[in-house]
Amino acid sequence: PPPHHDIYSIEDLAQLIYDLKCVNPTADVSVKLVSEVGVGTVAAGVAKAYADKVVISGDTGGTGASPLSSIKNAGLPWELGVAEAHQTLVRNGLRDRVRLETDGQLRTGRDVAVAILLGAQEFGFATAPLVSMGCIMMRKCHLNTCPVGIATQDPLLRKNFTGRAEDVVAYLTFVAMMLREVMAGLGFRTIDDMIGRADRLRQRTDVDHWKARTLDLSGLLYQTPVPTASSTAICPDAPAPFLSDALDHELLVLAAPALERGEPVEAELAICNVNRAVGAMLSGEVARRYGPRGLPPDTIRLRFKGSAGQSFGAWCVDGVTLRLEGEANDYLGKGLSGGRIVVVPHREALFDPAQTCLVGNVALYGATGGDVNIRGLAGERFGVRNSGARVVVEGVGHHGCEYMTGGVVVVLGRTGRNFAAGMSGGLAFVYDIDGKFDRRVNRSLVEVGPVDQPADCALLRRMVEDHATRTGSARAQQLLADWDESLARFVKVISTEYRKVLEEREELGSAVRSEDLPVVTAAQG
Repeated sequence: PPPHHDIYSIEDLAQLIYDLKCVNPTADVSVKLVSEVGVGTVAAGVAKAYADKVVISGDTGGTGASPLSSIKNAGLPWELGVAEAHQTLVRNGLRDRVRLETDGQLRTGRDVAVAILLGAQEFGFATAPLVSMGCIMMRKCHLNTCPVGIATQDPLLRKNFTGRAEDVVAYLTFVAMMLREVMAGLGFRTIDDMIGRADRLRQRTDVDHWKARTLDLSGLLYQTPVPTASSTAICPDAPAPFLSDALDHELLVLAAPALERGEPVEAELAICNVNRAVGAMLSGEVARRYGPRGLPPDTIRLRFKGSAGQSFGAWCVDGVTLRLEGEANDYLGKGLSGGRIVVVPHREALFDPAQTCLVGNVALYGATGGDVNIRGLAGERFGVRNSGARVVVEGVGHHGCEYMTGGVVVVLGRTGRNFAAGMSGGLAFVYDIDGKFDRRVNRSLVEVGPVDQPADCALLRRMVEDHATRTGSARAQQLLADWDESLARFVKVISTEYRKVLEEREELGSAVRSEDLPVVTAAQG
């Protein structure tokens, strides 16, 4: 799936977990939290959202490529975060819902033992295994100049790499041996018996340092009373209960002929806003059976009437076509990787679709492919991180096409402010309906100009024609009726870097004939 770093609330996080569980019900979802004051409250929210694992990450470790201010000041020691998370989960009867992991320069078996006694049950190792393979901590991981050939793509530097898998195995074997010795000294047979036994830790009293003498670790070493017998149990390997009433279970039954034999399937269903991530579980099953290529176009055609909940059409793949007559909530088409989504207003609606939001915020977040047609307006942050989808919409809110890296977006109407902020690839065509688009676009990474290239004109017209055919859009039909005049009011938004790439390709194409290129077979790569 695409990156999901713009998570602003526990509700957004819960929806993301739900989406991921839908597309792959057998996968474990891990949520990484920085060790900080209050991390226990967030961990409790993550547990209630049915994540499988919570990772408490400490203030040390990492690649060394972070800014010095982050290395020195971000986060707290993992011991504080693990203790708070475990105690909060136990106190609220949630400890049996999630597994608790920690990382942050764990080095020895004693570190692992302390983490277990504070409440962790899984452990992340990175820096120490890298050192065992030859890393010398030059802190140049982000510069492609790693002298020992680990964090680099430079073929000359990669020749310097001398690490072996056996070195990592030997290191972790020593860690395990030391952990067994510590466990034997404490009288524990298994790690499960040790989890959360903070009463077996004590604060040192033989420290003479003036600052260390003022520390009170009683809160860290507090043994939380267990409200129920299962509150400290390891998270069971059971499916998330909220998937049992998902609408996609019905879709899987309806689409069985297509899934099993590739036969075309068509159905019509009602939908309401409690039906979230509709189509995600179906798309996941198509991908599991047929891989990234999916099924032939329009093999599974599903029509919905009503108000869709969040993440309608998330992770949609090739072969799946979803048509919604009504409106959709946030995150429509999140992670779209193929297929088609069409949204039109209800046929009996009295409002003007060109003046009404049919789609919520953050539509097509991280889309990598597929086609979307929306006969109406969309909310804010439309097409964030779109890297391959082809979309036609009749207006968007603020921050449209933010961080876009690929694909084509056609806006047949007004945009909000800050359009194309951080856009580094792809194309956007905007119908400058009021002549004020120049004030709304963010020019920091993009260039704005007329649509004058024949290829761009053909692409734009084809997408507008498809939009008119699929949605019956009056706006699209009006533009097509007087295309020459309409084309003059369209502007093209393209990133500066992407334009340079296209120009280089054009120069290369004119300088090199196809018959001059060497023939390379598939076997030769």
